[in-house]
Amino acid sequence: MASTRERIVTATAELFRRNGYTGTGLKQIVGRAEAPFGSLYHFFPGGKKQLGAEVIREAGLPYAALFDIYIASADDLVAGIEQAFAGAGETLVETDYADACPIATVALEVASTDDGLRRATAEVFEAWLATGTEACSTFGLSREAARALAIATVTSLEGAFVLSRSLRSTEPLDAAGATVAARARELLSTSAGSARHPRG
Repeated sequence: MASTRERIVTATAELFRRNGYTGTGLKQIVGRAEAPFGSLYHFFPGGKKQLGAEVIREAGLPYAALFDIYIASADDLVAGIEQAFAGAGETLVETDYADACPIATVALEVASTDDGLRRATAEVFEAWLATGTEACSTFGLSREAARALAIATVTSLEGAFVLSRSLRSTEPLDAAGATVAARARELLSTSAGSARHPRG
């Protein structure tokens, strides 16, 4: 059974995905976590800001593993990218377009208003890009090209999430996935070594 702290973190991450940072109240968090109100300040004496920063890091960093799940483990880079976007679309449909990225919603709110939370989101995004760069580089891309493709993947996913949730359609994710996949084909075709290079 999850500990009280784990329940608070999980509940907060879920609420951030759906309601954003400012739209999530402490009473909502402890209610969803089924935790005493005082326990929140016991584990997070800095209140909502400390909780927010820790949730961003704890909930966001595991998402970097999606690059390994969909791309690094694929036999083909283009197919891996297509599968990543398709998987994102399936998740949106399964959750009735409620659950998307746990970080982007918060990042948009706090980028210019709270530097501590902005730094937390930046750390997570940079971790995603680092993992994505490693995953893409295993297909023979230069580090520069691999990072550019990782950036294109993350930015396209995040933008498509916004449109898909608003339109209640996976069309934006499908289109974004096709665009990034096409860019991957271009990079592979111009790469000096387009053959797969296993990680060392």
